[in-house]
Amino acid sequence: MKHRKKAVAASAAFLLALVFVISGCSSSKTNHVSNNSTKTPAETAAGNAAAETTAKLPRVAFVYIGPPGDGGWTFEHDKGRLFMEEKLGIKADTVENVPESADAERIITELAQNHDIIFTTSFGYMDYTLNVAKKFPDVKFLHTAGYKTNDNMGTFFGKNYDASYLSGIAAGKMTKKNVIGYVGAFPIPEVIYNINAFMLGVQSVNPEAKVSVVWTNTWYDPTTERQAAVSLLDKGADVLLAYQDSPATLQAAAERGAMAGGNDSDMTRFAPEAYLTNPIWNWGPYYTKTVQSVIDGTWKSEQYSGSLADGMVDIAPLGPNVPEEVRTLVNDTKTKLINGEISVFTGPIKDAAGAVKVEAGKTLTLEEILVMDWFVSGVDGTIPK
Repeated sequence: MKHRKKAVAASAAFLLALVFVISGCSSSKTNHVSNNSTKTPAETAAGNAAAETTAKLPRVAFVYIGPPGDGGWTFEHDKGRLFMEEKLGIKADTVENVPESADAERIITELAQNHDIIFTTSFGYMDYTLNVAKKFPDVKFLHTAGYKTNDNMGTFFGKNYDASYLSGIAAGKMTKKNVIGYVGAFPIPEVIYNINAFMLGVQSVNPEAKVSVVWTNTWYDPTTERQAAVSLLDKGADVLLAYQDSPATLQAAAERGAMAGGNDSDMTRFAPEAYLTNPIWNWGPYYTKTVQSVIDGTWKSEQYSGSLADGMVDIAPLGPNVPEEVRTLVNDTKTKLINGEISVFTGPIKDAAGAVKVEAGKTLTLEEILVMDWFVSGVDGTIPK
């Protein structure tokens, strides 16, 4: 019995000690959580604001006509995407090599199911983008180079014809044979008005020169574009320009001792000694501004047209073999375009058949330029219907 009392006493002591241990552990844990959750009102507000901003970051996607490695159009759009991502801390999704066909509508539809903003970056996506926009009213759609809009769909492009005009000045001064070739992509207004602006730039410094056009019906097909360039070189052209994404025209010209430019991006690196210049794009600031406006709740559908003044459009640095006097002329003319002292499509302007299309003193509106379907005088080529 004595031993039993001792055992009971020992057990009671053990239980009492255990209660104290558990109580101490519980108290310690409570204090630990309490200490971590103690913040000043300013710190709490800052944390809530950061969480709210993160929660509001939109899901963004880009649809590309070609690969980012094309060196031209898609390369520049992808640079713009990267710029936007860095500025806003957003990681966007991309789909490349999307054809301008019903496949585009399928892909845009799939993206619209889990994205808030979709940029479709080729003219041929216009109707497909609009169709999807009507089905997903809560998603914002931005289409490049088009003219159709919706409450949740806007367009964006730029007055690259100004840069084409400047490129024409350089070409007109550099040709020795007065035969200039132009490798056109598709016979759509965007390409037509850029060819016309290029021709008007040529004529402003060299009225004797002519521009011969060959169509490839491609945006990115180096083999086809090279063949078109060679056909123009065979006709005697000593300066070429191209409206495609690849540097194939420039490379073909370099092999024949001619000068050339490409499109969309500075292509000096592909053939420095033969490089003339060409229009280029800078999409990053636009992408950043647009996504930020969605975050801020201020976005509205619009038809945005960038310019030399805001930097969306520019001309690439002239090649190393372009004389200083030509550089000066191009730069001075660029300043006049920015200041509004001159305008590319101010009459008198005649079409290729000699008919007056723009009366003296009249300047075409942007809307008139964007539907242009005729060549100016001096262009040798046809526009397929």
